[in-house]
Amino acid sequence: MRRVVAFRAFLRRFVSRFSSSLTRRIVFLNLGGLFALLVGFLYLNQFRQGLIDARIQSLSTQAQIISAAIASSATVDADAITIDPEKLLKLAPGQSYALDQESEPGLEFSINPDRVGPLLRRLVPPTRTHARIYDRDGYLLLDSRSLTSRANILSNELPPPGQEEAPRWLEGLRNFFHGRFNTERLPLYKDIGAANGRLYPEVAGALEGREKSFVRVNKRGETVVTVAEPIQRFRTVRGALLLSTRGGEIDDAIAAERRAMVRIFLVAASVMFLLSAALAGTIAEPIRRLAEAADRVRRGVKSRQEIPDFTDRNDEIGHLSGALRDMTRALFTRMEAIERFAADVAHELKNPLTSLRSAVETLPIARTDETRGRLLDVIHHDVRRLDRLISDISDASRLDAELARGDRDAVDIVQLARALVEVASQVERADRVKVRVDVENQTFGGPPRPWLVFGHDSRLGQVFNNLIDNARTFSEPGGEVRVTLRRADARDGYEIVVDDDGPGIPAHALERIFERFYTDRPNQSFGQNSGLGLSISRQIVEAHGGTLRAENRTDEEGGTLGARFVVFLPAAA
Repeated sequence: MRRVVAFRAFLRRFVSRFSSSLTRRIVFLNLGGLFALLVGFLYLNQFRQGLIDARIQSLSTQAQIISAAIASSATVDADAITIDPEKLLKLAPGQSYALDQESEPGLEFSINPDRVGPLLRRLVPPTRTHARIYDRDGYLLLDSRSLTSRANILSNELPPPGQEEAPRWLEGLRNFFHGRFNTERLPLYKDIGAANGRLYPEVAGALEGREKSFVRVNKRGETVVTVAEPIQRFRTVRGALLLSTRGGEIDDAIAAERRAMVRIFLVAASVMFLLSAALAGTIAEPIRRLAEAADRVRRGVKSRQEIPDFTDRNDEIGHLSGALRDMTRALFTRMEAIERFAADVAHELKNPLTSLRSAVETLPIARTDETRGRLLDVIHHDVRRLDRLISDISDASRLDAELARGDRDAVDIVQLARALVEVASQVERADRVKVRVDVENQTFGGPPRPWLVFGHDSRLGQVFNNLIDNARTFSEPGGEVRVTLRRADARDGYEIVVDDDGPGIPAHALERIFERFYTDRPNQSFGQNSGLGLSISRQIVEAHGGTLRAENRTDEEGGTLGARFVVFLPAAA
């Protein structure tokens, strides 16, 4: 079972890896070149063997024709003795018949050399082969080289004395282009001259009536093919014909084929180079431009560096360009937000610090205890305000990192809201404002089902606390804050509605109240709130894929009944 699971995982990784169009193109181009080279070498090996087989077949056919011609016109019946009856009658009693070759030509060689010579001159030169004829005992009768004219005698120049041997790699390269590569495994061919032809296995076999062929190499590494054909008449072997190719004939053909292969390879290499250059232009150049742009962003050469746009390409380069552009845009947006946040923090911290410095500078010159008491109250108020600001600023600064790193779980918002409302109701406040929670249509005629969202329960609880505390702050003493949870079927999620009976929100401030450090509380003294609560709440809700908006509740005549905050959170899949 484990092997099956591992194989399926490997197969998925393999398919996903090669589903990339860029990967398929690179693999196809590289393997295509290697495949073409492999096919070329395989074809070359087949050509060499095919050429040798064809030459053997050609020599065999030529040997059969020449041997048949020799058997029909250049042999005599060596087993018959011709006797003249007239001379036999003239013999005296006791006198024997003398067999004298000079006086009686009836007893002759099995192959007549005088007849073979002209025959070889006509048949052998067009075939460009080396022919030798041996009698039945293996002795050499005729050699076609001895029949050629002096102008046709082949000569090979010897290397100058003392010449150093070429390096092995140069010799191997020369042998390759001359078609003599990998021929050292063949047996060595030696020209025995006028020695007995039975030293050649093929001649020995031909004298026994069998046609045989051999492939060898000479001392120069050139391939030599030999074929021996028996010369027979009336099924009697009269001798043997040995045909052999001249050294280098097959190797020259192979060398020509290899030179053609080299030309083909050069053409293919040129095409491969152009294709590689085109491929590099579509891959390496865009990646280089993207890397340079990313490096400029890192160095901060410009205030806002644009990444080259390759999103029109439907491959990994286009995806990378889009991802880098989105990342750079988000980075600059985050940097601008940090700059604005730092400026807002500096501005908010400057106010209590200025007030605190003024109070501290005035305290030593205060003349009455009442004045000193008021200055101490101002100092205490500013210190508490600074402490509250620093706490809220610290919480806001680490909010993004905490939301990005923390693991999200399924949170039942109904249970969370009821728990928070219960805790808030147990806290005694001077305003005696009550908090009530209502859930609309949770059962639908069946048992209650959990309303689940994916998120951080602590941060979602912070949102509910901020909205409830904000609503209680603006409510009249003894009033009520209502928290209503309902389904948002049109958007596949849930809405949390927090209503109060306060004065409402000015029309121009429905969005400004979510800005950092914005406060508008006429019934409270300055500095009692940091103005970060609603901003942090919206940031948390948006990090969970939801929305937070503010509106006013109105009556039929358009009068304001209070403020309403609506939170939407998408349901867990």
